[in-house]
Amino acid sequence: MSIRKSALQAIANTRHELNRIDFKKIRLKDLFGELVFNESVQRERLPKPVYKALQRTIKNGDALDSDIADAVASSMLDWALEKGATHFTHLFQPMTGLTAEKHDSFISPSGEGKAIMEFSGKELVKGEPDASSFPSGGIRATFEARGYTAWDPTSPAFIIENPNGATLVIPTVFLSWTGEALDKKTPLLKSMEALSDQSLRILRLFGKTESRKVFTTVGPEQEYFLIDQNFYLARPDLLNAGRTLLGAAPPKGQEMEDQYFGTIPDRVLACMADCEAQLYALGVPVKTRHNEVAPSQYEIAPIFESSNLATDHQMLTMEIIRKTATKYGLACLFHEKPFSGINGSGKHNNWSMSTDLGENLLNPGDTPHDNAQFLVFCVAVIRAVAKYPELLRVSVASAANDHRLGANEAPPAIISIFLGTQLEDIMEQLEKGPPTSTKQGGTMEIGVTVLPKLPKDAGDRNRTSPFAFTGNKFEFRAVGASQSIGGPNTVLNTIVAESLDFVATELEKAIKGGKDLKTAIQTLLPQILKESKKVLFGGDGYSEEWHKEAEKRGLPNLRTTPDALPVIVRKDSIDLFTKYKVYTARELESRYHILCENYVKTLNIEAKLVLMMTKTMVAPAVTKYVGEVASTVASLKAAGVDAGATGESLKTLTGQLNALHKSVADLESALGHVPHGSPQDEIVYMRDKVLAGMKEVRKHSDALEAVVADDHWPLPTYREMLFIK
Repeated sequence: MSIRKSALQAIANTRHELNRIDFKKIRLKDLFGELVFNESVQRERLPKPVYKALQRTIKNGDALDSDIADAVASSMLDWALEKGATHFTHLFQPMTGLTAEKHDSFISPSGEGKAIMEFSGKELVKGEPDASSFPSGGIRATFEARGYTAWDPTSPAFIIENPNGATLVIPTVFLSWTGEALDKKTPLLKSMEALSDQSLRILRLFGKTESRKVFTTVGPEQEYFLIDQNFYLARPDLLNAGRTLLGAAPPKGQEMEDQYFGTIPDRVLACMADCEAQLYALGVPVKTRHNEVAPSQYEIAPIFESSNLATDHQMLTMEIIRKTATKYGLACLFHEKPFSGINGSGKHNNWSMSTDLGENLLNPGDTPHDNAQFLVFCVAVIRAVAKYPELLRVSVASAANDHRLGANEAPPAIISIFLGTQLEDIMEQLEKGPPTSTKQGGTMEIGVTVLPKLPKDAGDRNRTSPFAFTGNKFEFRAVGASQSIGGPNTVLNTIVAESLDFVATELEKAIKGGKDLKTAIQTLLPQILKESKKVLFGGDGYSEEWHKEAEKRGLPNLRTTPDALPVIVRKDSIDLFTKYKVYTARELESRYHILCENYVKTLNIEAKLVLMMTKTMVAPAVTKYVGEVASTVASLKAAGVDAGATGESLKTLTGQLNALHKSVADLESALGHVPHGSPQDEIVYMRDKVLAGMKEVRKHSDALEAVVADDHWPLPTYREMLFIK
């Protein structure tokens, strides 16, 4: 029996336990944050001076001395032991795009044949994992092993419950022995500080002196696929690459539009509810769940949090979904394009700015035309995107996301901003002079007397825009589903910090020269808009007309990762990030090398999988079927019967099989001649030769799948994986 048939049989014969959580007994409000060493727990358990000192560190960035760290560690140990913890770990986010952890036990021999449980401030604050085995882009050589993890007190420690025991998890940054950042968290924290500093300058101009910090906030919407685990295990490409490298389009895809917001299948809903219960206990404020557009595609979305905490929680969310899915016989796919021909998955990054007093700086209010503070911050963001679109594009660049960006499902690689009817009108007014009015939405008359009037927004939404204003935030839609949001938000924070710096400097100069703030704003903002309005676009981002128009406007269109990556090490990029101390030049150089290497390795793995699957699975199955058809044709001819259509079918099959073998040979040759020159030479070659060769193999394999007898095809098909739930 083939692995495909075995998978189908296993699915048919398995009944899954779905009622694992009794929400009649679990009170969600009591469950939330139960496994987090959060502010409430800190206030309850820490001595008052220690609690206050820790809060000053968290909220104001004050240094934490060793005595305070020891006191925090002691209380954290008691709390963790009560929760069943036996070990602790420093959780960090290396440049793999995943998380990493090394577990150490609390146990310490007492010297009398006994043991005690210990956890010191030193162990809380600092760890020392091996730094040589993580991607470093040349910062660390293989023989240079030392690296450090350092406690990030702004992201609270939490407990992860295991099948046996539990682990205290401490979010940390990850640095090399020489001090460079080897992770995604450190630059993110630095970018948040840069933006806070520049935002406070603007707020001070408006007379707001009480705020001490500005946070960037994020609510990332996570899209993902869930398929039966038996199918996943029967597909070497899904297992090793996260996407199907072969597979013909099913008779039915997403064209009926019946999946989006449809009824969630019972098994999937049970898995979602289980994930949510775990995430609530870990303090992750997940809010929304629903079916997405593609068959077997779903989404989970949280409420806004500080960018740093949201990034940690997003990585935790992905891990919880991935682990929980297996309990329900499901496999979770976070790849940006696991199935060709239907929608891929993104991670819409809803981004805003808020003060430590809770004021959202991108909230326009009811009359944004006379909300000068909002206009200043909004125009600064527009300027940032218009000046640095290539950096935003490179922040979401990967071999996986290249399959999604620009398709009729995701924003194009051209970075533009959608403001909506209301803000577009105000910006047009502002460019010509002081804005005097705001378009209002009014109400919608439905025409059914029993239904209430609905409040109507002043403008529509635009799902084709990579960077859209959506009420009180900007939604960066180009982020890929498998990516950490740390990188994109680091870039976004930094370019907006530079823009706010520019605006603050110009306004301060004007005021020092005798202008009042209102006049200075009315002089500066129109100038910025005239230079930046090229990036504003409210139409169909998928259309060919927009691509032509964008080219006329001079907007860059970095279609693929090899086009985008050189931007990282351009002089203007280095100048920007070093000015605001987010990255050093060496760190940027390392990121370029890491991303180039990742691109090459990804395509190399995929190409080897394509070769293996066609040689050992597809070609043998087709050959066997061709043999059967040939035998039938021979029997017909021997009986004096015209083989007719069967004979023609044999010719077609033989021709397609020969074409498949040739494409396999060509791909093998391409893979054996990768140039070992500059990183740029390698990634361009992999895109132009190896990726193109993989597509050619797939074309012939998929054509054969459509004509080979179903009982001969070895791999689970799209029509099975996407629709058998």
